[in-house]
Parts: sequence; structure tokens; C-alpha cells
Amino acid sequence: MEESGRTTSEAEGTTAGFRCVQCGFPIKTLYIQYSPGNIRLMKCGNCKAVADEYIECELMILMIDLILHKPKAYRHLFYNVLGEGRANFESLLGKSILAYLVLEFYRMWALITNEIERPLSLSAVSFVMDFGKVCIQCLLLAARKFLNAPTGFHGWKWILLVVLVSSYFKIFLMAMMVWDFPSSVIYIIDIFVMSSNIVALKVVTDSDMARCLAVCVIAHGIKFLAGHYSAVILQTNDKMLCP
Repeated sequence: MEESGRTTSEAEGTTAGFRCVQCGFPIKTLYIQYSPGNIRLMKCGNCKAVADEYIECELMILMIDLILHKPKAYRHLFYNVLGEGRANFESLLGKSILAYLVLEFYRMWALITNEIERPLSLSAVSFVMDFGKVCIQCLLLAARKFLNAPTGFHGWKWILLVVLVSSYFKIFLMAMMVWDFPSSVIYIIDIFVMSSNIVALKVVTDSDMARCLAVCVIAHGIKFLAGHYSAVILQTNDKMLCP
């Protein structure tokens, strides 16, 4: 009976970047497929547990575990789904940056318009978009300074993608387009985004939790202060233009 896994040879499996979701140990292949719908999940040679049980789980289970910040869910996502050869990296990175900027723009727009109670001007919109780019740069620079060099196949671009994807909690900002929420909800979402970034960085860099925490606190702290300062500037300009 012919056996075929996710890789075509043992050599390819060694460099494919699969990881055990339990302990993070590299693994050659995640399962062996005997026939359509008939697979056998492989066990990790290190911890002896099933390397990736999410292969047979519904997407909703993965989403719940991501929301619960389970490291094994992040390992599955970043190594066994978005890893080398399993996604168009440049396209995914570009789309992630665009989505992040759009959501960050909406976040700043919601905070600022709540302060000045007036729609933003075109110059203010441009200012907010530039601020979103600065947020990405702050987190990436903090990661370069304090974390271990990534072992991912795209280096620091991989870290950037990890940060962007792990900021998925920003999607909940879209609920504010339909229902009215106090601005404090935005800060609650920010806390969840930061905690998700911490777990994701720990998983892909193997750095100490304290280092990952420091990186995210510094970057998000700078973003908070810069955002508050931006809101003050725009509010001042609004009062000068519209006395």
C-alpha cells in the first residue's frame, strides 16, 4: 500500500518547517495518507504526543484555542499552516499589512472623533494612516532589539507577519461600525491584541516570556502615547479651525 504524507521525501520533510504543536520540536511530516479520507496522524519524536491534532479539528476549535491564547494553536497556525511552502508569503504579508492599517485607521478614527465629535479632515486621515505605519515599525524595532533572531524562513519579515496575524483581535473593532460602544472597549481590544502578540512572539522566537512581554509593552506603550498625543493635536487644530 502506497503511503504519502505532506512531503514528497524525507529530505523535504526535514526542511519543511513542520513543528509539534505540543513542544515545538521539528517533525518531518504531520500525517500519512493511505487513501482519500484515511490518514494517520504522526507522533512527535520528542514528547511522543500527536504532533498536530488540529489537522482533524474544525476551524472553530482552532479559533477558540487562539482566543484562549494556547501556544499549540499558534504553533499550528504559524508553522504548520503559514510555514514555508504552504502560503504565498509576499502576498500574505501585503494583505496583512493592508488589513492592519485599515483596522488601525478605524481605531484611531473612532478614538479621535469621540474626542472632537467631528468627522476627520483629509489631512487628519493622512496623519492617522501614517500613525498606523509607525505602530508597525515600533513593534518590529522593539522585537529586533530584545528578542532572539527568528529561525523562520523569511527572517524579520516573518516576525512582522506573526505580529500582524496575531493582532486578529482588531477584527472585533468592526462590531463598532454596527453597534455603539464606549471608547473603553477599544482599549480592552488593545489589551487582547497585546497579549496575543506576546504569545505569538514567544512561540516563533523561543525567547523568554519576560522579553516578549517587555517588547509588547514598550511598543504598545509608545503607540498609546503617540495616539493620545495625536488626538490632542487634532483636537487643538479642530478648535482653531472651528471656534
